[in-house]
Amino acid sequence: MRFTDQTALVTGASTGIGAAFARELAARGAHLILVARSRDKLQTLAEDLQATHGVRVDVLPTDLARPGAVAHLAEQVSQLGRTVDILVNNAGFATHGDVDAADPGRLHEQVQLNVTAVLDLTTTFLPAMTARRRGSIINVASTAAFQPVPHMAVYGATKAFVLSFTEALWAETRPTGVRVLAVCPGATETPFFDVVGAEEASAGKRRTPEQVVATALHALDRGVPSVVDGHANALVTRLPRLVPRRTIIAIAERTVRPRTSATTHEPATTRP
Repeated sequence: MRFTDQTALVTGASTGIGAAFARELAARGAHLILVARSRDKLQTLAEDLQATHGVRVDVLPTDLARPGAVAHLAEQVSQLGRTVDILVNNAGFATHGDVDAADPGRLHEQVQLNVTAVLDLTTTFLPAMTARRRGSIINVASTAAFQPVPHMAVYGATKAFVLSFTEALWAETRPTGVRVLAVCPGATETPFFDVVGAEEASAGKRRTPEQVVATALHALDRGVPSVVDGHANALVTRLPRLVPRRTIIAIAERTVRPRTSATTHEPATTRP
């Protein structure tokens, strides 16, 4: 696919997979709108991409977990005179621990960012894409979407929503010329696990953000509804079709079980 002179809005763009999407799309000639909470990190990235690739980069610091954030963001995009051709819904975070010991407000914030913001951004920018009969939406799900994840119950559920919603949207938009994809990374070398606050939440060998982005853009070009990043991760996500569900849940529980009982009751650190 060609991205030259198209505009991509990337959420969670300050670090990790979001920053890698921004770099790769800029290298392919796309202009960018970078969204995250950290203005300083976004500004540093924007200056680097503008100097390196000669593309236009706008920075819109936004906390997408706050009510009304997407509507305000859409208004800012309109004021900039920008048209969103590519939407990358990457922003998200997880918490580790049992639901009964969790901060309900923190869990609600997780759903707001991982689910509601994805839905609101999609419904905000998709109608114009279908009217133009071109555009791309990439939603970052997770290998956690394929089975319940005890001790990360809300995170797994939010990513199951992202995967299901995106694959359904892929079918709805096929006649419109808009491409839709859910990319499902496993453990990736990003600050994600610093936010989670528990190394046991990371299962398997970590891949790089650049590998995830390469997988996503190749799959978008192929026109598939979803893709799992990494062969080992892809094999693991096939297990729920072959093994009884109780067994899969038990395996997931043991994999990310807190190392001590105290860990279950510790809140995750503040997300970036």
